[in-house]
Amino acid sequence: MSAREFNFDGLVGPSHNYAGLSFGNVASFNNVKSASNPKQAALQGLAKMRALAARGFAQAVLPPQDRPNFRLLRSLGFTGSDADVLARAYKESPVILACAYSASPMWTANAATVSPSRDTADGRVHFTPANLNNKLHRALEYVQTTRALKAIFGDERRFAVHDALPSTPAFGDEGAANHTRLGASHGADAVEMFVYGRVEFDPNAPAPKRYPARQTLEASQAVARKHGLAEARTVYVQQNPDVIDQGVFHNDVIAVGNANVLFYHEQAFADEQGALFQLRQAMAGVDAELTAIRVDTGMVSVQDAVHSYLFNSQLLSKDGGKMALVIPQECQENAAVARYLEGLVASGGPVDELIHFDLRQSMRNGGGPACLRLRVALTDEEAGAMHQGVIMTEALYHTLVAWVEKHYRDKLEPSDLADPALAIEVHAALEELARILGMPGLYDL
Repeated sequence: MSAREFNFDGLVGPSHNYAGLSFGNVASFNNVKSASNPKQAALQGLAKMRALAARGFAQAVLPPQDRPNFRLLRSLGFTGSDADVLARAYKESPVILACAYSASPMWTANAATVSPSRDTADGRVHFTPANLNNKLHRALEYVQTTRALKAIFGDERRFAVHDALPSTPAFGDEGAANHTRLGASHGADAVEMFVYGRVEFDPNAPAPKRYPARQTLEASQAVARKHGLAEARTVYVQQNPDVIDQGVFHNDVIAVGNANVLFYHEQAFADEQGALFQLRQAMAGVDAELTAIRVDTGMVSVQDAVHSYLFNSQLLSKDGGKMALVIPQECQENAAVARYLEGLVASGGPVDELIHFDLRQSMRNGGGPACLRLRVALTDEEAGAMHQGVIMTEALYHTLVAWVEKHYRDKLEPSDLADPALAIEVHAALEELARILGMPGLYDL
């Protein structure tokens, strides 16, 4: 069975801002309360989508979420008109207002975990929206994520969009940022690897000491059950607690996989050799051989990996069997990383091309190329059954650029979140976007 991988990139919303809400995300924390440029952020993301679509990679867009979240603000006791709610929240708790205005849905790697139909017991593509319950500003997202996924993948004969897991610490779920599918190709039998940071029901299991481990083993196991995955083709691997404490808040900041290739840092996993053994054993059962590209600490430190987002890159399969690595331009600005990548491409291995993008606005908020996309492997029939209005084309690109130019601000300061005009601008923009994408009723404005 043939299948293509669609990358659904998050469209950056009109209220893109740097609130520094994500403890454990070094880049986000370092840029707290800086001025942002929503227009530039959206245009950078669209340029990436356009370029990859032009290269023949299957590319689609996930729309931004409504902001501010007035339901959150009113549920916490802020009353009156919308303008009154914003003014009081800004005066009494600007952090809560920043949560209601969070730009984090742009990172759709955290939107859900996706299992292709080839892997599931009922032969449908399964989606479980992530509850993201470790952070208030992200725990709000799953409601609109579910709504968007059901609008795009509404054919229940081919797609199953589940409810998010219970929003409790035991089932902390951060989506595809901690999930990788490894096999011979997107359409072949494969192994699904879930990476977790801690074990809720085993107090003796290793855990980070400085920063929170956001994904639990119990959550990963629950998603695998909901998706009907075969036990023999499902692997659970623990992330190294020490690298979590160095700012590696998701596995996709320290490892990335595609087809039969796993590109990872030496310190990525709590038990590196045990993880590789599990993967090789499971992949042998699907007639695939793991190609592991290990980056030694002596070549690239964890600090350099985090600052450059080397592993928060996209590995994309090209015609002919080779792969391209999509990287942020920060990788070329870091001497150790640039030197490593030059050797990687020249090595004759599976990665023979680098594609770099300026994603500075996203990078400053703590997300690189891989954070911006949700991977969905689809057969031709499944691709034809999903909503077509979100597929990136040259025409859609130009329409969305014009939409951004019309609705987005060039500069957003933290104090602007109290401006009632911003909320009105965002709502007007999203109403028009729903029409552009052909998704009426997407927002409950």
